[in-house]
Amino acid sequence: MKFKKVLSVAMIAAMTAVSFAGCGAKSSSDEFVIGGIGPTTGDAASYGTSVKNGAQIAVDEINKAGGVKIGDETKKLKLNFQDDANDAETAKNAFNKLMDDKMGALVGCVTSTPCIAVTSLSKDAKILQITPSGSQKECAQYDNCFRVCFTDPQQGDAMADYIVNKLGKKKVAVLYANSSSYSEGVKDAFDAKVKELGGTVVVEEAFAEKDVDYNTQLSKVKASDAEAIFVPAYYQEVSYIVKQASEKGITIPFFGSDGWDGIIDQVSDKKVVEGATFLSPFLSTDTDQKVQEFTKAYKAANGDANPDQFAADGYDTVYTIKAALEKAGSTDIDKLQEAMTQIKVEGVTGDMTFDKGGDATKSTKLIQIKDGKYTAITVK
Repeated sequence: MKFKKVLSVAMIAAMTAVSFAGCGAKSSSDEFVIGGIGPTTGDAASYGTSVKNGAQIAVDEINKAGGVKIGDETKKLKLNFQDDANDAETAKNAFNKLMDDKMGALVGCVTSTPCIAVTSLSKDAKILQITPSGSQKECAQYDNCFRVCFTDPQQGDAMADYIVNKLGKKKVAVLYANSSSYSEGVKDAFDAKVKELGGTVVVEEAFAEKDVDYNTQLSKVKASDAEAIFVPAYYQEVSYIVKQASEKGITIPFFGSDGWDGIIDQVSDKKVVEGATFLSPFLSTDTDQKVQEFTKAYKAANGDANPDQFAADGYDTVYTIKAALEKAGSTDIDKLQEAMTQIKVEGVTGDMTFDKGGDATKSTKLIQIKDGKYTAITVK
């Protein structure tokens, strides 16, 4: 009787162990989990939601086509996207959860500060991390970290060259968020390039993120002889700035960085952004076949909403992970890092290659708002 009781207890223990093992194995052997981290709540929710939606389109397309061939194995992809509310600590917690969920590579983080916070975690975990839109230099500070977006210096240089060299506007006013590493990073590069090109920043005024009153800064701009206003910021602040500039009768043209993408939907009177120009790698009305196919798929999956550059970045990031996995023929981080510098991705944000510093090399695109719509500018 005692032997039977011991045997029964042993069998129960064994069954329990199997049960727990099953709970821990959240991804099957024929599945590769791509984690994602970005804001889907809070002030920056539009960016994270777009990246998530764009990444899911890519995952669905790849799975429909048969999956990803990694060496001798073919795996289907699964996207597991976590909200970080644009907060560094929340992003770290999201990363740890994704690791518990058997993440194999990371799309993210979407914004720079959370992205930088996660880089050391992904380095220690030996995970390939590709940010779709983290533009600050430190977002790619380790060998396992890459980005598909432009860097802050690339944006500042490109916009200074366009304003001073191409348009001949030598006197520029700059408004920037001194609490944003993104805004300061673009601003610093812009200032240096303007000076190098023989231009002058005649007014430079800072503001805090989430400010709603910009009258003091704009009064100084109006009193100056500035020929253009450069605002490297996100559309939340920009929406207040352009409205208040219009109310003050400021008519000199506005220029911005990629954080402007989505600005049209943030203003009730489209006239306040008419003629504004900003840098972006993507425009949904581009006639390129890849862009149109992606736009069609995105609209079908998201209630006829047009994709923005963040959706396109998310889409391209997943295809970049696919290309790296197939080139490496392995999930080993050393092989993936080497593969990243050998692949060429024909993305909807442009054809791109990657250097050992983690940065993407691709051409810039300028968008101007005309008649309340985004229009691509051909730079000669």
